[in-house]
Amino acid sequence: MAFIRKKERSKERFSLLLLDLEEYYFEQHTAYQMTSGCSSQNRKLRGSFKICSKSIIFEPDDGFQPVLKIPLKECRRIEATEDRDRNPFTESKPPCISLESRQVNYIKDGNVVAPYKVERKDQDFLFQLEISRKTEDVVQTILQLHRASCLDKLGDQTAMIAAILQSRLARTSFDKNSFQSVSELPRMECEAEMVSPLVTNPGHVCITDKNLYFQPLNGYPDSVVQISLHNVRRIYKRRHGLRPLGLEVFCSETDLCSDIYLKFYYTKDRDELYYYIATFLENHMAEHTAESYMLQWQKGHLSNYQYLLHLNNLADRSVNDLSQYPVFPWLISDYSSARLDLMNPASFRDLSKPVGALNTERLERLLTRYRDMPDPRFMYGSHYSSPGYVLFYLVRVAPEHMLCLQNGRYDHADRMFNSVSETWKNCLEGATDFKELIPEFYGKDPSFLQNELNLNLGKKQGGCIVGDVLLPAWATDAEDFLEKMRSALESQYVSEHLHEWIDLVFGYKQKGSEAIAAHNVFHPLTYEGGIDVDSIEDPDQKIAMLTQILEFGQTPRQLFTTAHPQRITPRLYNISTTTNTSSSELSPLSPSEDSSFEDLTEESKKLAWGNMSKLTLQSSHKIHKEAVTGIAVTRSGASIFSTSQDSTVKMFSRDTQALQRSVSFSNMALSSCLMLPEDQTVVCSSWDNNVYFYSVAFGRRQDTLMGHDDAISQMCWKDDQLYTASWDSTVKVWRCVAADINSNKRSQFELLGEFEHDAGVNTIAVNPAGTLLASGTKDGTLSIWDIENASPLHQPSCHSGKIHQVSFSPDSRHILSMGEDSSLKVTDVQTGMLISTIAAEEEQRCFCWDGNTVLSGGQSGDLRVWDLLSSKVTEKLAAHTGAVTVIWMSEQCSTVITGGEDKQIMIWKPQY
Repeated sequence: MAFIRKKERSKERFSLLLLDLEEYYFEQHTAYQMTSGCSSQNRKLRGSFKICSKSIIFEPDDGFQPVLKIPLKECRRIEATEDRDRNPFTESKPPCISLESRQVNYIKDGNVVAPYKVERKDQDFLFQLEISRKTEDVVQTILQLHRASCLDKLGDQTAMIAAILQSRLARTSFDKNSFQSVSELPRMECEAEMVSPLVTNPGHVCITDKNLYFQPLNGYPDSVVQISLHNVRRIYKRRHGLRPLGLEVFCSETDLCSDIYLKFYYTKDRDELYYYIATFLENHMAEHTAESYMLQWQKGHLSNYQYLLHLNNLADRSVNDLSQYPVFPWLISDYSSARLDLMNPASFRDLSKPVGALNTERLERLLTRYRDMPDPRFMYGSHYSSPGYVLFYLVRVAPEHMLCLQNGRYDHADRMFNSVSETWKNCLEGATDFKELIPEFYGKDPSFLQNELNLNLGKKQGGCIVGDVLLPAWATDAEDFLEKMRSALESQYVSEHLHEWIDLVFGYKQKGSEAIAAHNVFHPLTYEGGIDVDSIEDPDQKIAMLTQILEFGQTPRQLFTTAHPQRITPRLYNISTTTNTSSSELSPLSPSEDSSFEDLTEESKKLAWGNMSKLTLQSSHKIHKEAVTGIAVTRSGASIFSTSQDSTVKMFSRDTQALQRSVSFSNMALSSCLMLPEDQTVVCSSWDNNVYFYSVAFGRRQDTLMGHDDAISQMCWKDDQLYTASWDSTVKVWRCVAADINSNKRSQFELLGEFEHDAGVNTIAVNPAGTLLASGTKDGTLSIWDIENASPLHQPSCHSGKIHQVSFSPDSRHILSMGEDSSLKVTDVQTGMLISTIAAEEEQRCFCWDGNTVLSGGQSGDLRVWDLLSSKVTEKLAAHTGAVTVIWMSEQCSTVITGGEDKQIMIWKPQY
């Protein structure tokens, strides 16, 4: 499994798992276990004598002899003994360490992993160190640890052991001879503990300009752990023991298990190391957020499995911390059929409910208890993820972890993970069983389902020996079972509903009133911030509280505070949404005579956007006296119309490369322009509160719409409706029939609707189906409107200043906005959730995008190509000498025209 490293699967018998929970391994000495006396002929076993904070462990070199573990609190006598009857004429005998103990644990007898054999009787043990001069010092160390183990209060024991540990760390430092290169420059050094499941190992951390090092105090399992900073791909801050002390480093984008997990003694040390690594990696990797992963998942760039792994990582879940192990959902509800039908919704569990709410009768009993319970109230007395549950699933591959957790014993055979269907049944019907699954159920390693180690896990009441896990009838073997589980995870049904489970575990239904309504309330201590451990003054109470919480399990850190959007795939376009969108907006294109042409069109667009970073300038023309504000182009591309703050609309011929017309409607600036169908009319908006209709055929103003009380900032036209945005804080919708205007008829411009805002509206956009309107205001608010009902669907405060431009993605699922706060933000249309924020080096004024790639114009005049999924600029092109104010792109994305404050228009083409 993920956290069982190769070292732990080797034949080495000692591991930190032989220690008690919260116990430290300090040092080891080569020694001999003696049967009696100190004479050489009584020497029996050579091995490793290990001093731990709560026990002495002796590991014989003979692999078939049991490992001895002697608890220090059970020792009656600890002393150094010498041969007092020594003859002065004979060679002196070295001293021995003599222990008298009431208990000894025999572990791995015959080199077999099995429950510990515990003998409780007075026994004497004698050990002789190979380097005898160390005997007295070793005895004094053991006596000091023995005094700590015998203190009455657990808090006092823990405090004394911690003081001993800190004293050892203070007397040592990182050995710089371990550096990979003599030219390395150390940047920081501190003390920390390397964390693995159920155990920690103290030592020294050192970071240089090239590597991260950890040097265990005890030299186990290696003298030093080294990680090249150039290999680091991801770093995460972690909660450890409910405190912000952890740091996990990954050298892979996909591995479930990290390369090192460190727990620091002080948050400031953790943060300093994190800052240094993050600074080093700034130009080497992108920082991913829950929102950026969500965007990749929605667009199908991440599988459901990958997305859940990323969310678990971001929510402090780690395979190195069994109290916060990654959690995955039960998906399948049918474990009895001979054939699993993944096209049948009845084969799946309801992902909108926690496990505890899946059984209505059980839920009613739990709610009755909940209503009668004094504060703090909770619905479930156990959690869906805990160390015990993790090892319940993994005992066949992690038996030593189970023995460590349960004081050297396995669970009762009837309570083992014996059957998938029985486990699911118990989760549905059990009074205290609400556990979810772990990632291994959706992986490719079936060993956790098979007793390949031939472990003696006991006999059930019926006499059956516990062996392999009993699989459903629809699985031919363990590999087939996992393959079907993976297919279920990536199935249509799960892709449609996974966001509902995310709401429960990582999202807005995790806490508060939404959690109560969803029947998703666990014990308050399981939630982040449920208790301030440092505020508990009594050491015994603090330890007891920590132990209770860590064994009970912890709820993931909350990642989302609003409803999580659904996934987007071509097959999912018919999913119902909470917004009032038409079927034409979301349904796939119907087969038609033009389908092949449409496919070709889409391919050409993809090709163009794939080469957007190769834009080349075709020509530039300074045709205005002030900043360019709008660009409209005829379908043939022969004529370019542009508006400017110089109050003119100009017509430029691409064939003759010459200015053909210049028209002024008033002495006020024009703010935008658009071309109506048939290329016969150009519509221009003005700061004088009016909209002007210019007839291309007749070369004159044809009509004027006086519709606002302040400057008109932008316009859109869709399906014979004109949308005008104004600084008077409104957006108005007018009946504007293109055919009537093109035929030179006078129009009445009937007002169809009005959308009121709290601030001046600076930009608008209409989705491709004409059902939704997005508007951006001067105060940074993004509004999403249902056009038919003239009602706001969402109005998030998106930017900290004026919004320059908004635009829907081609599939209408997302809105991209840019503001004077120098950020690009992607908002989910269905939920109104901000799912991605990208900080730009400078203010971006305008853009075009295809849902994944963005072409933007900045304040300095440069064009930038952005990859939204990686949140990175992939290309930067020098363009205007002043801010880029407008970008126009042809329908086939094969031509780009930009306008700027330098009064120029520039014509660009991507190179293939």
